[in-house]
Amino acid sequence: MSNYGGDNPYGSNDPYGSDPYGSGPTGGSPYGSPFGAPPPADPMGQPLRGATIGTAYSRFWKKYAVFSGRASRSEFWWVYLINAIISLIVNLAHNDALTILGGLYSLATIVPSLALGARRLHDVNRSGWWQLLAIIPIIGWIILIVWWATTEKKEGVRFDAGVPAAY
Repeated sequence: MSNYGGDNPYGSNDPYGSDPYGSGPTGGSPYGSPFGAPPPADPMGQPLRGATIGTAYSRFWKKYAVFSGRASRSEFWWVYLINAIISLIVNLAHNDALTILGGLYSLATIVPSLALGARRLHDVNRSGWWQLLAIIPIIGWIILIVWWATTEKKEGVRFDAGVPAAY
């Protein structure tokens, strides 16, 4: 006899129907996220709260030109710390080869840094276009740093993929 065809010899103990995998009423994995909700379709599309330095830097490169979605504060600040350290090392070393490598690294990180900044602004419910404030000396950077350091806002979910525009 098979448990899958509904002819269970032990009776019907499954409160959710005849699902042999026990996924429950939501259809998600019983071992997935809390409250029986299904796990997100793309975990890379969600902000990673409490990201470690390695995870944040890995996601920085994996989401090279992804301007949609959101980024957590830890994702953002770990990457900026790493980039600042690399920049400091390159600027302190007066080696021509290292200077060239540093310049290439800076060029390679322009697009992902802009994408990460936009995703961080999305997490505080601001458009990524606010990064244009950086062209205003001092004041523009101060405003951006304050916004990047701000705690996430629930309204920022409107920037997630799959959320209706009327949210």
